[in-house]
Parts: sequence; structure tokens; C-alpha cells
Amino acid sequence: MKLHIVNRSPASSHVYAQAVTAMGPEDRLLLIEDGVQGALPQLIRYYEDIPGRLYALHEDLEARGLLGRCDASVQVVDVDGFVQLTEEAEQTVSWY
Repeated sequence: MKLHIVNRSPASSHVYAQAVTAMGPEDRLLLIEDGVQGALPQLIRYYEDIPGRLYALHEDLEARGLLGRCDASVQVVDVDGFVQLTEEAEQTVSWY
């Protein structure tokens, strides 16, 4: 299992498409920095092909005033959760 990390919003970058296309059936995707905008209900459609495997970083949601506004399908994790996802992954791939 790989952990894919995306730091750009799907509204402003096509990096999300490369990450989703590269994902295997067990891989997970973590949204960080401006990428957490993809967790909003109006942008979640970009990640509809990976249900149950989409995460957003709590601290970045909070910093952007988006905490509590995520789509219900997004799992919010804090820094400790980020570390845990990284430890569980065989490989981490960052998409910038």
C-alpha cells in the first residue's frame, strides 16, 4: 500500500488527477496544505473514485478555516494520524 500526498487544490491544479490515476486499489490519499480544499463537498467529485481512502490533515483544514466543512466521506487526521498513515505505507509519493 502506498500513501499519496497532494498539496494543491483540485480547483487550481491537475496534480490530483495524476495522483488518483497512479493509485492502486489499496492506496490511500492524504490532502495537505491547499490540497485540503479538495475535501469540501463542492470539490469532492475529483476524488469520487477512491471512496474510504481519502484523508485530510486537520491542522491544514483549521489554518484555512475549513474545519468542520469537509464532505462526510473524508477522514480527517491530525499530525499523529499523518505519521500513522506514513508508517502503514510501504511507500509515500508526494504530488506537487
